[in-house]
Amino acid sequence: MKRAETQIDQLANQWVSDQAATYPSFATSIGYPGGEGDMDDYSPEALAKEKQDIKSVIAKLESLTPADDIDLVTKEAMLFSLRGEIESYESGLAFRNLNNIASPAQGVRDLFDISPTATLEDWENLASRMNKVGQSLAGYARSLEEGAKRNDAPAPRQIAEAIEQVEQITAATGFFRTFAKGAKAEQGELPESLMQDLERAAEAATAGYAEFGEYLKGLLPRSSSPDAIGRERYQILSRRFLGATVDLDETYEWGKQELARVIAEQTEVANEILPGASVAEAVKHLESDPSTKLHGTQALQKWMQKLSDEAIEKLSGTHFEIAEPIKRLECMIAPTQHGGIYYTGPSDDFSRPGRMWWSVPAGVEEFDTWRETTTVYHEGVPGHHLQIGQATYIRETLNAWRRLSSWSSGHGEGWALYAERLMDELGFLSNPADRLGMLDGQRMRAARVVLDIGVHLGKQNLEGTGVWDFDYALEFMSQNVNMSPEFVRFEVTRYFGWPGQAPSYKVGQRIWEQIRDDYAARKGANFDIKEFHKTALNLGGLGLDTLRSAMARA
Repeated sequence: MKRAETQIDQLANQWVSDQAATYPSFATSIGYPGGEGDMDDYSPEALAKEKQDIKSVIAKLESLTPADDIDLVTKEAMLFSLRGEIESYESGLAFRNLNNIASPAQGVRDLFDISPTATLEDWENLASRMNKVGQSLAGYARSLEEGAKRNDAPAPRQIAEAIEQVEQITAATGFFRTFAKGAKAEQGELPESLMQDLERAAEAATAGYAEFGEYLKGLLPRSSSPDAIGRERYQILSRRFLGATVDLDETYEWGKQELARVIAEQTEVANEILPGASVAEAVKHLESDPSTKLHGTQALQKWMQKLSDEAIEKLSGTHFEIAEPIKRLECMIAPTQHGGIYYTGPSDDFSRPGRMWWSVPAGVEEFDTWRETTTVYHEGVPGHHLQIGQATYIRETLNAWRRLSSWSSGHGEGWALYAERLMDELGFLSNPADRLGMLDGQRMRAARVVLDIGVHLGKQNLEGTGVWDFDYALEFMSQNVNMSPEFVRFEVTRYFGWPGQAPSYKVGQRIWEQIRDDYAARKGANFDIKEFHKTALNLGGLGLDTLRSAMARA
């Protein structure tokens, strides 16, 4: 039975509609109609208007009384999220928002990965959208310039990285040119006139990125911003990414302890693989095993899809309730070579399925299945795809904000790490090699709790020889993750430019496990893990403080 809409639901639904009308990327992401040929406005004027709009919603929400527990959760979660956005804006963070993975510098291009391409009209919209890339980036540059005027530009390391990414996009075989040349609708070839429009639009988009790159080249020598963001701003970002307030110093010390614990567990598993071996020796042994190798991105994509499909089939009806629309997950090789693996959720009506994307760095042609098995579970089922797909699916209970918009990294990434551990507990990682890969990932996530907090709070490094800097962080990470040097460098650069996000994975997992343990203790003999998962996921993507309080009442 569909839940009767309350005043708080109405406000939440209207906020999603307003956001979709304001931000075409958001509308495309959730599958709302409108703005298909447009790009987001990242200008200072747009940021100022967003601030006022958020303040207006906060005032309205504060005046409303929850009708039931669902309303109570919505109000608590929305207020935490919206107040965090205001806090972030007023701290000046909105005007230095540039990094190597999750800023508008990437988002403008990334939007085309999820834009519809099935029909003639879709491609007409894409031509229009490409023609507006330059305008969107110009507004973004003006916002970055506002930060620079305040002597608060992004750190030079992030500017330099973005310049390199722009050069990839503007190359002769860059994204937009390749995208336009490969245009094809489901019904077949496009009219020649439209192909010409697309090629012209691709050149316009490429020129827009080239102009943005020139702006960044001019900004680079003017930036004297340190890599470290400082405690006050870091606390703001930590709260936003976790949806919770944590003691940063205690979390730093816990991170060191957790890292040591995972290393000890990894050593035990290494001995199962090769008696008497260290972790490094076990990894070397596995890397020489041809049976765990994949060659080329086509083989990687097929393997990802097969493993994902098998997990969905085996978990459905046992430890999770998986609705039919959620059983479809597409595993994709991303059209970029920036590095990183990520998930994009389904559209509201599931006409666009959830997708796992692998952005393979240039020159990387070999992949180890033992290392990446846990990644597929993290991004797919029971990780992000189940979590986000389930929230999207339960429209009978939750308002649009809870289903489509509410998201915190601590909840989402914490759940995905929880899911990795769960798959081990359920026997899906019974092969010691696959388990070593899972622990390698857990070790990386524990290491970056220490690294990220250490860097941005200006803590002494672990040897006490100085504060955390890039070279020390790079060496520390290289010792704690078994991945290519290109990937490690990409990751460390990410931590320096996206403060607070990386620790949200492991800290989020910690809080998820605490919530499950508290729930199990209350239920006693009546504890049912399938019911726990169903109850928690049906709440949507809440901040972790709200999730904890909601599950305490469940």
